[in-house]
Amino acid sequence: MEIIFILVNIILPVFILIGIGCWMHKLFSLDLYSLAKINVYFLIPGFVFISLYKTEFSLDTFLKVLIFFILLSLIQYFIVRLISCLFSYQKGVRVVFTNSVLLFNAGNFGVPVNDLVFKQDPFAMSVQVIIMTFQNVLAYSFGIFTLMAVDKSRKNAVIGMFKMPVLYAMLAGILLNSINVKLPYFMVKSGEMISQAMIAIALFTLGAQVAQLSLKRPLLPVYISMIVRLAIGPFVGFILIYLFKFEGILAQVLFIASGLPSSVNSAIIAQEYQNEPEMAAQIVLTTTVLSVITVTCTIHLSKLLFT
Repeated sequence: MEIIFILVNIILPVFILIGIGCWMHKLFSLDLYSLAKINVYFLIPGFVFISLYKTEFSLDTFLKVLIFFILLSLIQYFIVRLISCLFSYQKGVRVVFTNSVLLFNAGNFGVPVNDLVFKQDPFAMSVQVIIMTFQNVLAYSFGIFTLMAVDKSRKNAVIGMFKMPVLYAMLAGILLNSINVKLPYFMVKSGEMISQAMIAIALFTLGAQVAQLSLKRPLLPVYISMIVRLAIGPFVGFILIYLFKFEGILAQVLFIASGLPSSVNSAIIAQEYQNEPEMAAQIVLTTTVLSVITVTCTIHLSKLLFT
C-alpha cells in the first residue's frame, strides 16, 4: 500500500533522527544554542549555496516559487486573522497563533522529506531550498516584528535579518549559477561535504529542540492551529497550484511544503520575547507529531494529483 510505503520509507527515517536528537538531549543536556548556530551559520548556508549553484533552474522557476510563497502566506494570514477575531483572541495569543501557521518547518523537516520523496532530485531540492530561505526571511522579519513593541527593537530585527548568511548564500548560489561561473573543485567539494552533513544534523537539532519544549495544559488555539497548518495549508496550496497551472515536480514540492508542521522558530521567538511561550511550544510539538499522519497523506496526494 502506497501510504504504508511512504510512512515507513520517508517519514520513519526522519522521525528516527528526530528521536535520536530528543533522546540525546534528555541524556546529555546538549547545548542548543551552539547547535542552532552551527545550523544557521554553517550548515544551512553551505547547503543552500551548493544546492542552488549546482542545480539547473530558471528565473521563471524562482519567481513562481516566490509568488506562490507570498500568496500562500497572505491567504493564511487573513485566515488566522479571521479566526482570531471570531474567537476574540488577545493580542499575545493572536500573534503566536499567526506565527505558528505562517512559519512552517521548511528546513530541518522539509528538506529531509524532500530528499527522500524525490530521491535527491536536484530540481526538487532547489525549489525546497528557495522555500526554506523565504521562510527564514519571514521568521526573522514578520515573525519577530509581531512580537516587538518598541521601534529600537524593530530596527535591530531588520539589522539581524540582513546579517543572516542564508540570504547571501541564496543570492550567491543563484548569481553564480545564472552566469555559469565555474568554481574550483576544492570549493565545490567542501560545499558538497557541508551539504551532506546538513540533513542529519538538522533533524538531530530539531529533536533536541523539541525535547526541551514542554506541555502543561491543553489550549483551544493549539488545536485550531493544527487544523489550519496541517489541513487548510495544503488545501490553500492546492488551490494556488491549480490556478497557476503548476505541474510535475514543482507542483508536488509546493503542495507538500504547504502542509509541513509549524517551525521551531515560532516557539523560539515566542520564548525569547516571553509571549505565550507555552502555547507556541504546544503547537510545535503537536503539529510535528501529527505530521507523521498528515505529511504522509500529503505526499500520497501529491503523487495522485500532480504526477
